[in-house]
Amino acid sequence: MGPAVVALLFAQLAGGTWSGARPRECTPLETGRDLNVWERAKSPELRRYCDLLASGAAKIAASSAMAREVVALADDAERTRPGRAAPRVLKGRALAQLGQNGDAYALFTEGLARDPRALDDPAALLAWARVLARTKHGPEALDAYRALLPRGSSLAAVERGTACFEAGMLSMARGPIGIDDAIVFFRQGRRDAQDTVQAASALALALALDRAGGRDEARAVFAETGAHDPRVWLARERARLLIPELEAEAHALAAVALDGVDAPSARGEWRAYVEAVGASSPWADHARSHEGGASHGAGRAAPISRPK
Repeated sequence: MGPAVVALLFAQLAGGTWSGARPRECTPLETGRDLNVWERAKSPELRRYCDLLASGAAKIAASSAMAREVVALADDAERTRPGRAAPRVLKGRALAQLGQNGDAYALFTEGLARDPRALDDPAALLAWARVLARTKHGPEALDAYRALLPRGSSLAAVERGTACFEAGMLSMARGPIGIDDAIVFFRQGRRDAQDTVQAASALALALALDRAGGRDEARAVFAETGAHDPRVWLARERARLLIPELEAEAHALAAVALDGVDAPSARGEWRAYVEAVGASSPWADHARSHEGGASHGAGRAAPISRPK
């Protein structure tokens, strides 16, 4: 997707209203108003199209196990009324749930080309943000999360909390320039989320604070969780799903929790992080300073200089 299309999308999101999952072309049919003579003549076709989309949206919201069925419904809707954005977006959401992120990216892009407001629905925008992140479009993904989160009240609490966590990880990956935003995202995720995502947000907040130079506050955040060895939690399937393609960060999350509690284990986790990222991470020097400090039981890491 070109920069102009991305800019147009977020301008629309910033200034527009959220219409929900129902495509705009289905609104007159449901209200019984504003249908011209031509649309009334086509209403059986339009009704089938809208019913297919409504069924697909309900199924994808209910269970990811229905994703293949949703693909078929989206294809039927496309055949019923070709050239509309909504079937592309619905199919993209289903393919994303099936892990076919490259194909999902192409479908979302096609949907946006058909209608720049195709992602007005928060659930669709969340799916798009995740697809962007998983197809290595990090800056665009972060923009999508920023557009989503202030308007995501219709999302379930667990989705809002997960979105905050994901946005925070993307922001923190930018290095010192993104650390303040990451702290905000993680604090919000810790408030909104429950269970696994809440634990992830607390660990990530501790790591972000430590990287920002607030080592004592980082330890306090982790202590408040009442957690013990974070590696037990990080090994769980749900935790691994929360941080796909960020395995190195799992070492850093474990290290910051162990630092000051189990120095040898913390040192091993910091070393594993450095080995995993090499020189590519903006946080490699921070990890190296911790690795040396942990080996001597040392205290405070040097504060990070953050752009204002």
